[in-house]
Amino acid sequence: MSAGRYTARVVKSIFALLGGFCVYVMGTLGYLGIALLMAIESACIPLPSELIMPYAGALAHPDVNAALSAQFHLALPVFNIFLAAVAGAIGCNLGSEIAYWVGAKGGRPAIERYGRYVLMSKHELAIADRWFAKRGEIIVLVARLLPVIRTFIAFPAGVARMNRTKFHVYTFVGSLPWCLLFAYIGQELGIRLIGPDSDNPLKHWMHRLDAVIAAVIVIVAVLFIRSRLRVLKEYRAEDAAARAAGTAD
Repeated sequence: MSAGRYTARVVKSIFALLGGFCVYVMGTLGYLGIALLMAIESACIPLPSELIMPYAGALAHPDVNAALSAQFHLALPVFNIFLAAVAGAIGCNLGSEIAYWVGAKGGRPAIERYGRYVLMSKHELAIADRWFAKRGEIIVLVARLLPVIRTFIAFPAGVARMNRTKFHVYTFVGSLPWCLLFAYIGQELGIRLIGPDSDNPLKHWMHRLDAVIAAVIVIVAVLFIRSRLRVLKEYRAEDAAARAAGTAD
C-alpha cells in the first residue's frame, strides 16, 4: 500500500471515530451532549466544532436522523436546529470559562504549561495575545466567528481579567452564528446525501467529487497532524535544552 493511500485510510478512520463519538454523545445526552462536545472544543482540546455542529444539524431532519440512527444502531433524538445551535453556544461558554480561568489564575506560564498537553503552540498563543492587545475586548466577539483563533482567545481575556459577564456575553453572541451556520450546513448536506432528496442530481455530482473531497480532507488533516507534531517536537526540544542546562549547572 502506498504512503498516500495509507494516510488517507488513517485519516478516514480518525474522522469516522470522531464522528461516531460525537453522534454517540449527542444520541445519549441530547442537547446536553452538544453542549458537552462544544465545551471540550472551547477548552482547547482538539475536537473541531466543524465536525460537531454539522452532525447536530443533520440530526435535526427526521429522515436524515432515521438514516443515521440505522447507520449507528442507535435511537437518536431529533433536534431543533436553532436549539442545537444555542446548546453549542452554551457549550462554548462552558469550555471558554475553563480557558479563561487558567489565564486569570495562572497567567501566561500556566497557559504554556496547559498548552503543551493539547499541543497548542506558543505561536498560536502569541497570535491570540496580539489580537487581544490590539483590538481590545471586542475581539472576543469577533474571534468566535474565526477558525483557530476562536478557540484560543479566552486565554488572553483571562490574563487581562476581562469583565466576566461581558466575556460570556461576547462569547455566546459570537458563538451562536458559528454554531448555527455549521448546523445548517450539516442539515443541508444530510438532506442531499442521505435524505429524501438523495436522488437529486447534486448527489450524483457529489459522488463524482468524492475523490477531490477526500484529497482535500487528507491534505488538511496531514497539515494539521504535521503542525501538531511540530509543536510536540518544539516542546520536547525545550525540555531537552532545560535538562541539558540543569546538568551543566
